[in-house]
Amino acid sequence: MTSSPDSKLAAHWVPSPNFEPRRDGRRPDMLILHYTGMEAHDAARDWLASEDSKVSAHYVVDEDGTITQMVPESERAWHAGQSHWAGETDLNSASIGIEIHNPGHDFDYPPFPDVQMQAVEALCQDILSRHAIPAARILAHSDIAPGRKRDPGERFDWARLARAGIGLWTEPVPAGEDSGLGLGDESAAVADLQQDLLDFGYGVEATSTYGRGTESVVEAFQRHYRPERVDGRADRSTCETLKRLLVLRAGAAV
Repeated sequence: MTSSPDSKLAAHWVPSPNFEPRRDGRRPDMLILHYTGMEAHDAARDWLASEDSKVSAHYVVDEDGTITQMVPESERAWHAGQSHWAGETDLNSASIGIEIHNPGHDFDYPPFPDVQMQAVEALCQDILSRHAIPAARILAHSDIAPGRKRDPGERFDWARLARAGIGLWTEPVPAGEDSGLGLGDESAAVADLQQDLLDFGYGVEATSTYGRGTESVVEAFQRHYRPERVDGRADRSTCETLKRLLVLRAGAAV
């Protein structure tokens, strides 16, 4: 194991014992952003460095912008947990994980300070300089584990990262007064929505029935791409924003 950070931006190297080789020689082609969900940064970093925790991340970014590396980028950190994206389930082998210190939804969910966002932006750009990670595979923990995870959440500034060339983004269609599709609905429109979500990468079944699973996935999509209102209902704003993103992703792949 390396004894120094991969990134020149990392001020500290605090190795975690919780890592292993990436399976099948996989190289990272995903970047997953998390929040720590703990009140104190030091406690979060200590937890990620503890063998008992069985969790880790490649990097941690403190509220003051200080970056700590904990697992080499070449190795498989344990940050994604039970997750799914675009048909894959071993996302730890496919990704680099960044934990951004924020107490999260269980502790009043404060805004992410500008100095912290500057550091996240710079770190992401640095990682992208070493790894071929498509914009559409720069994701939230909530995207790959909808219903189970909410981080980094609707207060995280994905638009800012996109302006810096990080991630796939379109200006969301403003939310209106239409109620859209919701829990219990069953129709061809629900099937179309589920197929669009599936095509984008989310783990959802195209059943034509708007169940709890679809609701959780729509909520995850909203947290990342339409944060104005996170309610799990597929209104016109949500559906049209999703279609715009599908067109953008298709264009980026050409």
